[in-house]
Amino acid sequence: MWWPGHSTQRRTSRRSTRRSTGTERPCWIISESISLISWMKLYRLRDWLLSDIVSGVSTGLVAVLQGLAYCLLASLPPWYGLFSAFFPVIIYFFLGTSRHISVGPFPVLCLMIGSVVTRLVPDEGSPANFTAFEGLTRDDQRVLVASSVTFLVGLMQLAMGVLQVGFVVMYLSDTLVSGFTTAAAIHILVSQLKFVLGLQVPGISGPLSIIYTLEIIFNKITSTNVCDVVISLVIMVVVFIVKELNDRFKSKLPVPIPIEVIMTVIICGVSYAFDFENKYGIEVVGYIPRGYEPPIAPELPIFQETAVEAFPMAIVGFAVAFSVAKVYSVKHDYTIDGNQELVAFGVSNIFGASFRSFAASTALSRTAVQESTGGKTQVAGLLSAIIVMIVTLAIGFLLQPLPKSVLGAVVLVNLKGMLLQFRDIPYLWRRDKPDCVVWLGTCIASILLGLDLGLAVGLGIELLSVVLRAQFPRCCVLANIRGTDIYRDRKDYIDIFEPEGVKIFKIPSPIFFANIDFLKNKLIDAVGFNPLRVLRKRNKALGMIRELLKKGHLQWTPNGFLNTSSGPINQPDDENNSEDLDLPSDFPARVDWRAPLPANLVVPRVDIHSLILDFAAVSFLDISALKGLKTMLTEFIRVDVEIYIVACDPCILQKLHDCCFFDDEVHPSMFYLTLHDAVLHILHLHPECTAEKKYPSKILTTVTIHHSEGSLRNRNTLEPETKF
Repeated sequence: MWWPGHSTQRRTSRRSTRRSTGTERPCWIISESISLISWMKLYRLRDWLLSDIVSGVSTGLVAVLQGLAYCLLASLPPWYGLFSAFFPVIIYFFLGTSRHISVGPFPVLCLMIGSVVTRLVPDEGSPANFTAFEGLTRDDQRVLVASSVTFLVGLMQLAMGVLQVGFVVMYLSDTLVSGFTTAAAIHILVSQLKFVLGLQVPGISGPLSIIYTLEIIFNKITSTNVCDVVISLVIMVVVFIVKELNDRFKSKLPVPIPIEVIMTVIICGVSYAFDFENKYGIEVVGYIPRGYEPPIAPELPIFQETAVEAFPMAIVGFAVAFSVAKVYSVKHDYTIDGNQELVAFGVSNIFGASFRSFAASTALSRTAVQESTGGKTQVAGLLSAIIVMIVTLAIGFLLQPLPKSVLGAVVLVNLKGMLLQFRDIPYLWRRDKPDCVVWLGTCIASILLGLDLGLAVGLGIELLSVVLRAQFPRCCVLANIRGTDIYRDRKDYIDIFEPEGVKIFKIPSPIFFANIDFLKNKLIDAVGFNPLRVLRKRNKALGMIRELLKKGHLQWTPNGFLNTSSGPINQPDDENNSEDLDLPSDFPARVDWRAPLPANLVVPRVDIHSLILDFAAVSFLDISALKGLKTMLTEFIRVDVEIYIVACDPCILQKLHDCCFFDDEVHPSMFYLTLHDAVLHILHLHPECTAEKKYPSKILTTVTIHHSEGSLRNRNTLEPETKF
């Protein structure tokens, strides 16, 4: 209906919409990029601030200790770990979408950085030939390498976030990540033995580095510092026991007991009082400079040398952080954005690398502390960074007498969760052997070849397992569960109904160039004959009959063929391997292939008249497979087998039309919406299929119950009668 002023009102509303869109769009972009703006609007000051303060202080104390400890994995001076626990946290506070993860050093990433650092700046021998190394000490060279690699990791993460490719982490399955982190835990364990035992062991990188490191440790085992071993054992036992108590009584404790911090303070005081460094030859943290150093620029030549190793760091760092963030987002009912997380970690690493920190992700134990102590938002993370800043600017000198064996012991205790993942192996072997192969392959490759190559090998094994599962799917023949309209694998049930002369073949995977031949062979096994071979035999038999008719040895009568020869007629032994699939068109009569043939001719018997292909699980069909599928259907049609395709996806059906799949033999009418519809149609055309076994006129609702013994039982509930 039209009324005066209607068009004017529409034009006015459109202009106002354009104006509002033009002014609000920049604000929307800023709000989406800076996540702080969105969640701070919802911040409940009275309810959340106290919890965030308690959580921030607790997490900050743990972050200080873990920053010092994990820095040893990166083969850097310990105080640089404090930088990594501060600068990335500040940026993530503004850009991150997770409210609970604790950003900072992650042991696996630290170890991967350490392998690059020791490769370019080894403990023994000359460093790599970079101009930027001139005039720098060995520690400064290593810091430059670590910061440059971190800068490159940040660039890669930022680029992936801007290009909206956060989905790449979906290719890292939980099984692969579990095997990878377990191997990383083994590497970390071996790398910390030198601190726990008080030995001087050079850093080794590359394939089989773990073997060479263990060889050096065993050769020097007689030089073990007993005092370091005793301190480490005491720390590990006490921390382990208290952590177990924290887990058991976490519902009763207001906050977990910060046993790592407590033991560190105690051992630090004892070390200072008894002068462990000079009296017992214990290696301590040593001088910790006060304050922060000026920013530095990354070195492009280092980018070229470390690009291959930086990419898996970018993927692993983000994948672990995103996985942990997703767990807590589900628990606390909010959403996180994978692409925004990539941007947040990318900018965090770029900014942190400028101030000499190394690649950041999230440590599981530190995040658990931040969440379990009541942290509600990243305000707790900001407060933890302030605690780290206070230590760096004011009281860092108090940690100078801390033995490095204490830091090594703290690292080893925190490996418990990753090492216990070995318990996944029996479960995976019982439930999913291909996944177990992925786990074992990733773990073994990462242990022997190093984490970067091991991750690549694991990803290759995982993709190969996916390809093999799709290439060799578990095809089956379906049967009707008696009294229902449900069709399942006939091997799993006893009380089933199979119409005579009908085969129902399920294809449980996409159809593509790599599996079309496999599916064809499985279909031939299911029906019990090769249609191409049958077709060739029939063509050959028709040729023989035609020749016999011409020679007068056979005569066609209304009752069939009549042998007019005085003696028996034998079939020649030569085989006709012609690929021609066309039946002779000039044959004078229609041959009943199920009846005996004249002249001792033998043709393979075809026992079915209808073949149903279940396409319910076929998600795509490529061009190569399309050609093979049409050839296969044509072969069955030419041996008088009716083809029915059920539950085909509309997109696949449209593709078949677009690719001119249909012709005079392959018709669109062979497609049915459901499997039951096709069966009912076949029973209507061939009533003899149910001459002895009456097809049920009632539908039962069937529930399949899986028992622990592995058997299947059916519980049937009769529903009202349904007429077909």
